[in-house]
Amino acid sequence: MSEMKLLCWNVNGIRAIKNKGFLEWLQRESPDILTVQETKANLEQLDTDLKEPQGYRTFWNFPERKGYSGVAIFTKETPLSVRYDLGETGLDLEGRVIIAEYPEFTLMNIYYPNGKKDQERLDYKMAFYDVFLEYADTLKTAGTGLVICGDLNTAHNEIDLARPKENSKVSGFLPEERAWMDKFVSHGYVDTFRHFNKEPDQYTWWDMKSGARERNVGWRLDYFFVSEDLLPSVTQAFIMSEIMGSDHCPVGLILKTP
Repeated sequence: MSEMKLLCWNVNGIRAIKNKGFLEWLQRESPDILTVQETKANLEQLDTDLKEPQGYRTFWNFPERKGYSGVAIFTKETPLSVRYDLGETGLDLEGRVIIAEYPEFTLMNIYYPNGKKDQERLDYKMAFYDVFLEYADTLKTAGTGLVICGDLNTAHNEIDLARPKENSKVSGFLPEERAWMDKFVSHGYVDTFRHFNKEPDQYTWWDMKSGARERNVGWRLDYFFVSEDLLPSVTQAFIMSEIMGSDHCPVGLILKTP
């Protein structure tokens, strides 16, 4: 048996984080797969060393709107196939999805919408959640093992944010968002970090404006989920809260592979 190391990071701007040592960190950590969200750049805005870092192939999805959203995968192994949508025209315009098929599993790297702006964006977020889950269930029902990662933009339970009562009416911890997370789990997807770690004060996002990171007043918004059939292959799931450079920190997963 060998192991695969997967990392996931909302970088809050790939060009900004490149100037903070991102490529050096990538080589140092040397994950088999790194997924990133909120790249905020189009292909023509990227330097060659970001598109072609040593030892990796990269795949990018960009929205039509510049400086917004965007996801990418850095991978040592070339996927069998790569897809950039969920098949729902109205929801696929914001560059939020990369689905990469590997021999052992299919990886879904997704930057889920934020619903804080207004009711329209919350409605979009909930519609996106439903279309995503339907798509994932279709793959799972067909026997595909799934690794699902990204910034879900929702803290699932009270343990997953520092101030649950104060945020009970804020998007990211609304009853309907949390109920969808319950539904997601009930469909046979496992929150890998909580599988291993039941401790409080474990967060992946902190508000930059209020100095919340220094006080660890945060939210756990970034996840690795796996379909239940893959759970026996998961040996570790972790949060890399010491890694700076974004308002989010990376999260990771170690998988045993044949």
